[in-house]
Amino acid sequence: MGMTAACGSGSGSTASADSGTIHVLVYGDATNKVEKQIVDTFNKTSKVKAVLDTIPGADYQTKLQTVITTKQAPDVFFNWGGGSIAPFVKAGLLLPLDDMIAKDPALKSDFLPSVFNTAVIGGKSYGIPMRGTQPVLLFDNKKTLSDAGITPPASWDDLLADVAKLKAKGVTPIALGGGDQWPTLMWFEYVFDRVAGPDLFQKALDGDKTAWAGDDSRKALGMLKQLIDAGAFGSNFDSVKFTDGGSPALLAKGKAAFELMGSWEYSTEQDANPDFTSTNLGYSAFPTVSDGKGDPADVVGNTNNFYSVLKTTKHPEAVAQFLKLMYSDEFVKAQLAIGNLPTTTNTENFLSTSANPAYSTFQYNLVKQAPSFQLSWDQAYPPSATTAIHTAVQEFFDGKLDTDGFIKAMQALPNS
Repeated sequence: MGMTAACGSGSGSTASADSGTIHVLVYGDATNKVEKQIVDTFNKTSKVKAVLDTIPGADYQTKLQTVITTKQAPDVFFNWGGGSIAPFVKAGLLLPLDDMIAKDPALKSDFLPSVFNTAVIGGKSYGIPMRGTQPVLLFDNKKTLSDAGITPPASWDDLLADVAKLKAKGVTPIALGGGDQWPTLMWFEYVFDRVAGPDLFQKALDGDKTAWAGDDSRKALGMLKQLIDAGAFGSNFDSVKFTDGGSPALLAKGKAAFELMGSWEYSTEQDANPDFTSTNLGYSAFPTVSDGKGDPADVVGNTNNFYSVLKTTKHPEAVAQFLKLMYSDEFVKAQLAIGNLPTTTNTENFLSTSANPAYSTFQYNLVKQAPSFQLSWDQAYPPSATTAIHTAVQEFFDGKLDTDGFIKAMQALPNS
């Protein structure tokens, strides 16, 4: 369903108030099947009906920015917490959820605190976790690795050696949806964390522009350039996208051996290439970096997605009832069945029911044991910085920006 489905009937419109509906706007992808199921469950018992609207993933951020201040704004909308909603909070568009939580404490207590707090801004709660935690993992094609005589790399040196062996076999070592830009960013997030630990990025986010220019930053950029120059990503990665299924297809067909991607890679591959997913989709943690300051157990990615509520909703009580379903057993089981990992306190009870219990358990333990779970840079910064971040990472990978150029671009980012 495109954006036109939501037009003219959002929460701020007379139509919504008269018809007794709440509009729930989500990022359009393979996960929508669960959101449809939960909406159907809600509608069986609620007088106020929920309507699910989707925007294709590649267009979501842009169209949300456009619609959120209009009469077509949704009642409830999908986001990443952190910087993705901070401007909306600042503009007074969102409803603090603390009153809802006071009436139903489980809206907070039934979620892992480190995840729930991603959507706490200025001491107030503005989001309820609504999908699954999304650490970035190094996925692989097990058959392609086996054919090349390699295993998932434990260290950065291992990765460089694997790249050389795969190239000798005529295989693109790493699939990269560079046309989307954000998949490229994942490489920066992990290498910077492994080299410098999470403090460098946090200092930069807090406004310390010098953080980008230090020795650790330069070391991380040098390592990335080494990987690029080794031909790890091939030469046409900017013409490939994740959002249209391009890079996952390269992995599934064995044309590439690895893909660094959020944990949603599993549900994406399961949807498009179920046979490959059940037999040859492998996964591992990001490699360690010798002499790095970052803990090898650190993860990066999205702590979860969240539902936030527009202050203009005409049906806050119905919204509160809808949000309660996000910690229900039905929700947890449905998300696990498509490879997602909810961040509810009862998730551990249902890991054996997931689409792939081994995968869910691996992810759960990775997140549970991580000393640091760093939010994706383009979600930690406000949306006004997103284009500049994406452009800088793409131009560095393309060789259009050198180390100093990249540092200058990051130092120029707005912090709020």
